[in-house]
Amino acid sequence: MTYCENSHNIGNIFGTFIAESNKNITFTFDMTSHASRRTAHPGRSSSFYIIALIGLADKTDYTKRPLTFAEQVARLKQRGLVFDDESEATAYLFNISYYRLRAYTYPFQENGEDSEHTFTRKDIHFKDIIDLYCFDRRLRSLIFNTIEKIEVAVRTRIVQVYAESTGDSHWYDDESLYRFGYDDLMNHVDADVNRSNEDFIKHYKSKYDNPPMPPSWMALEVVSFATLSRLFQSLKLDNRKEYMTEQFGLKKVAILENWLHAISNLRNCCAHHSRVWNRRFMVSVTQPYNTLYPFMDRTTIGQIRTNKLFAALSCVAYILDIISPGSDFKRNIKELLKSDCRLLDLKDMGFPKYWQSLSVWREK
Repeated sequence: MTYCENSHNIGNIFGTFIAESNKNITFTFDMTSHASRRTAHPGRSSSFYIIALIGLADKTDYTKRPLTFAEQVARLKQRGLVFDDESEATAYLFNISYYRLRAYTYPFQENGEDSEHTFTRKDIHFKDIIDLYCFDRRLRSLIFNTIEKIEVAVRTRIVQVYAESTGDSHWYDDESLYRFGYDDLMNHVDADVNRSNEDFIKHYKSKYDNPPMPPSWMALEVVSFATLSRLFQSLKLDNRKEYMTEQFGLKKVAILENWLHAISNLRNCCAHHSRVWNRRFMVSVTQPYNTLYPFMDRTTIGQIRTNKLFAALSCVAYILDIISPGSDFKRNIKELLKSDCRLLDLKDMGFPKYWQSLSVWREK
């Protein structure tokens, strides 16, 4: 592993990596600066890059050829998937790619390094895979629409609390408010704002030249939820963050930071049509023992798989009870999970058997 400090001053890096096979492999990296586009802050860049070199010696050429739709059906049949109507299956594959559906067949196949990916059950039909895919699509849509409420509430409260307390329309650009990551964060804010096509952003840029970036209530309206989550985490720990944490029913700032990170990650999976069923998420959710309102008992918290969907959905349900009392989210989730999809097992998403009786999932 090579560690490069102040790498925005480096053009190309050359080196030699000694692989396990004892062969010398020459590598080249083009390290391009991500300097800010703000005239007020020239030369912003991340403070370091980490370059990891992994397993270069064992790689080989990719020689698999594309398959026709008929060949895709034949491949799945050969592996043990049952087709009731091959013409209908071909029509599905024309609109939902073979590779996308692979995520839904994978758990039901042998997947060792030298395996033939044979289905482990002989009773799985192509229709079962489509039903599972459609269930996941409906679940993503429900989650995405629900997270919108949380995202809007978080934007509103961050902007209002800090704008009022500082009396500064551009408080988000004040480095003294942050404990770490200021340069990298501002690069993301710059990029999100400059990418925006919103009329109010265009109006600001056409009418004002200083400060070059819009006020917080404009800028933070167009940054991504991921950037907003990163901003909240980067802010110094003070009574403002503690106040906002309490506003979302939590006692520890670190818990809210983690929840926002996890929810933004879940939101991005939904927005990019990625699978949420049977997924191990990149961000593990911290389950708090002490909250301002009923959440879960300690025994359940100790058993929760923190990188599965149930953990993140429980956070969503908890916050939603606060910002949108009477929301039909829990009811809709429960109805959706009654799906007659034959392959659906709630354990694949981390749901415990008694999940509906948990405080956070009771309808109020």
